[in-house]
Amino acid sequence: MKVLVFSPGYIGERIVDALRDKGHEVFPVRVEITDEVAVRNALEAHKPDAVLNCAGKKGTPNVDWCETHQIETMRSNTIGPLLIAQACMERGIHLTHLGTGCVFYGASPDPAGWKEYDHANPSATYTRSKYAADLMLTQIPNDAIVRLRMPIDDRPDPRNLINKLANYKKVINVENSATVVDDLITAVIGVIEKKGIGIFHAVNPGAMRHRDLIALYEELVDPTHTNEWIEEEDLLGQGLVAKTRSNNIMQNIRLPELGIHLRPIKEALRDCMEKYAAAKRVN
Repeated sequence: MKVLVFSPGYIGERIVDALRDKGHEVFPVRVEITDEVAVRNALEAHKPDAVLNCAGKKGTPNVDWCETHQIETMRSNTIGPLLIAQACMERGIHLTHLGTGCVFYGASPDPAGWKEYDHANPSATYTRSKYAADLMLTQIPNDAIVRLRMPIDDRPDPRNLINKLANYKKVINVENSATVVDDLITAVIGVIEKKGIGIFHAVNPGAMRHRDLIALYEELVDPTHTNEWIEEEDLLGQGLVAKTRSNNIMQNIRLPELGIHLRPIKEALRDCMEKYAAAKRVN
């Protein structure tokens, strides 16, 4: 299968490598996805069987950037994916778009967690821009949206949740769904190969508290690590963030319907942290 990948970054590059390992022909391209001509030229040049969109603005150093750059955020996270979707639809090409589970805030109507087609309740510019794209893409044939949450990777990187929490002086102990990157790769490639349609929650089954991750970090990586635990409302109250962060539990219902099964979060998290610790020792 020929797969065109728009703007592979931290996670996209991992998916590119895994697709190649499975024997797929992969074309990573870095173009401005709000440039319709550039998008169409990329499709014409490579004539892919499937497209994966990893492009989007998350902000630097974090999503608070989006609160003061609303237009740039909406163009990249909403308009860009729609231009890709239109061009793919005209050519009969399957599109997989990386979304975010951060479109959900707080407890869901179902005690088991937010389901794929529940109406979301985003409040930040970043999450609103991502959900706006979701609402439109689900109306277009041949499209899939794979939502991930708080990526946890076995490779040290500033964008890895392990690095983030380990470096914060103050941390809240909330319960969340999370996505281990190795399992995300399994989910994305499975959706591409099976040409899945609609929304898929690529979260590891179960929930994780920040204390769980930090405890494993202190057990396996750095026993001298310390931090201060604060309440969720203190993040905004102490000026640590510009907008309330999403905390939620999500259900992973539709991936198993395609025969794609992710490991429970407790199992996946320990395996990931063990590999992360080994990588730190090498470095």
